[in-house]
Amino acid sequence: MAKGREIKLPLPAADDLFSTQEERDEAKREFIADIPLTEISDFPDHPYKVKQDESMLELAASIREKGVVNPALVRPKPEGGYEMVAGHRRKFASELAGKTVMPCIVRNLTDDEATIIMVDSNLQREKVLPSEKAFAYKMKLEAMNRQAGRPSKNMTPVVSNSLGVRTNEVLAKEVGESRETIRRYIRLTELIPPILDMVDEGKIAMRPAVELSYLPKEQQQALFDTMELEDCTPSHAQAIKMRKFAETGKLNEDVILSIMTEEKPNQVEQFKIPKKRIDKYFSPGTTPKQIEDTIIKALELYRRRERGRER
Repeated sequence: MAKGREIKLPLPAADDLFSTQEERDEAKREFIADIPLTEISDFPDHPYKVKQDESMLELAASIREKGVVNPALVRPKPEGGYEMVAGHRRKFASELAGKTVMPCIVRNLTDDEATIIMVDSNLQREKVLPSEKAFAYKMKLEAMNRQAGRPSKNMTPVVSNSLGVRTNEVLAKEVGESRETIRRYIRLTELIPPILDMVDEGKIAMRPAVELSYLPKEQQQALFDTMELEDCTPSHAQAIKMRKFAETGKLNEDVILSIMTEEKPNQVEQFKIPKKRIDKYFSPGTTPKQIEDTIIKALELYRRRERGRER
């Protein structure tokens, strides 16, 4: 007796068995609603810093007067409540303004879809710190790699479409940076927080920071302690030298101190004044360049006065 040909039919999911098509379509549809702030949690590992600075206070004043003009974007959480995707600053400003709810677009998104939207929406800001770009680019590239079939923790770029374009090339084009620049930013995520803060503050430039990112964490901490003690930062050449010593297993606190205290060509015969001795003469936020210019002007005035007395 001939065997009948086996026919495989797709089985509906459990949710499909107990819901109507209308209900399933409604679940996928996005909508706008006023959502209590207490029901909105931050995006996990959100790379952008939400600070209570002057621009935040201005945003809070605007929301207090006019409300939130552009709704935030959230996605529903399986356990209840919502997760912020785009609108962390608006949420914080709403809290400062004394609001209890804010208008939000509610949209069902996968983890990778939410990550990409979160990164893209914040990169549009006028000022983005190096650390923010670093973690944002890393998160987005990981999400793009997962969408292309690469395991989440593998940062190797992969082909993402039929045209053979790699994920890092797609990311570079989208954000207007070169692939090498993106690679350098992502390297910054390997820095310990206090050194990364110095990059954000402009105390350490990108090129030496990338070299320092290859140092083990304990050696980075030793370097930070030395920078604090000696009130100095590494040049690109010094950072390269420390990386080479680290790669041969010869970098220690003594070597770091020796490298950091060597005379730089542009630092011959420099004179330093401890910052705490002159802080009282300058308002908070005064830049080192402004402090230097003010001191030079004061010295010029002093010299003129002394010359006047000698006549």
